[in-house]
Amino acid sequence: MLLQIKTLLVRTMCNLFFFCVQRFYSLKVAPKVKIAPASPGVPLHPQDLEFTKLPNGLVIASMENYAPMSRIGLFIKAGSRDEDSNNLGTSHLLRLASTLTTKGASSFKITRGIEAVGGKLSVTATRETMAYTVEFAHASEVCLQWLDVLVLTCLTDVIENLHAAAYKNALANSLYCPDYRIGKVTSDELNYFVQNHFTSARMALIGLGVSHSVLKQVAEQFLNIRGGLGLAGTKTKYRGGEIREQSGGSLAHAAIVAEGAANGSAEAHAFSVLQHVLGAGPHVKRGSNTTSLLCQAIAKGNHLPFDVSAFNANYSDSGLFGIYTISQAAAAGDVIKAAYGQVKSVAQGNLSSADVQAAKNKLKAGYVMSVETSEGFLHEVGAQALGAGSYVPPSTIFQQIDSVADADVVNAAKKFVSGKKSMAASGNLGHTPFLDEL
Repeated sequence: MLLQIKTLLVRTMCNLFFFCVQRFYSLKVAPKVKIAPASPGVPLHPQDLEFTKLPNGLVIASMENYAPMSRIGLFIKAGSRDEDSNNLGTSHLLRLASTLTTKGASSFKITRGIEAVGGKLSVTATRETMAYTVEFAHASEVCLQWLDVLVLTCLTDVIENLHAAAYKNALANSLYCPDYRIGKVTSDELNYFVQNHFTSARMALIGLGVSHSVLKQVAEQFLNIRGGLGLAGTKTKYRGGEIREQSGGSLAHAAIVAEGAANGSAEAHAFSVLQHVLGAGPHVKRGSNTTSLLCQAIAKGNHLPFDVSAFNANYSDSGLFGIYTISQAAAAGDVIKAAYGQVKSVAQGNLSSADVQAAKNKLKAGYVMSVETSEGFLHEVGAQALGAGSYVPPSTIFQQIDSVADADVVNAAKKFVSGKKSMAASGNLGHTPFLDEL
């Protein structure tokens, strides 16, 4: 069954590939792509990011930075939100099938081939996108290999349940295959999903440490597949709701949100600043963000130990904003109410310009750190390429963040306080309040 599924994927999905050194055992390889070597003694200067959009809608972006390691990513605008009640779990299975045996190569051959050139293949997925990325040693003379072979990783139960409670459809779908669907996803379901969602116009091919001309040649030769936008995505509907899972133990986890901002909207940056005003979570493992307003508000009641942060998720047509708390079960009610009260205080205008400016600085620093690695930068370019077909540099992002006024942050807090709430909780919930008790 797995062989049939993988063979089907290879025939219907776009090809993910990587470059490898010229000498690779005795396997037959695709025609070599020559890159003229640099003259001895001539320094290699990193090039600017280049963008190209092919007639079939595929977006290509690359930057030759001459790094020791190169990365290539194929980003696809398809995820669990595109599933319906008849094919839940399809995107999960597609993600897991990346290195299974195919019609052209066994699982061993694929794994051995990647390891032989020091490469690493990874597949990640969100509710809206899937990303196939490969990392390998940079080489001045490279070849195309394994084309037509490869195609096509913790959110907690609370976050999954939070989406199920908040939305009626689309974004309510889990990232994971439901238990009752395990072993029941058919080849026809996989074929239907791929045929209707994995199209050129919903893809972006991104390369770092790769010549743009070479990457474009690859795209034109091997990714000239189904054009068009495929099936129109279902517009998600926010509803509000509550899911509780009593599982005992000493802790209580709870997330309370209202509808926030969609990606690219005018208020998206305001919610991001608000998140950092309240506290976006610690950057140290098992640490606490003691300087955040949420932590300070809860610490006044001596409810220790606890962990609390502002939750902010942005999607193409919606978003969620609120608070996430972890506390001792007996103190859950006081912790949640103290955190909720702090957001109310901000909504009432109890916010200084100094706090807003500090939050902006944290937000900008976090963004810079997220793109300082080649992996982070690759995913940022891929996300922007899928969303807008272009790339906005950090300097422009900083200008947009700096343009957020204090009043915008207050209004974002007001939207949360007045909005219809959704809640997900798990653990020992004996002292965890229900939504109507807040």
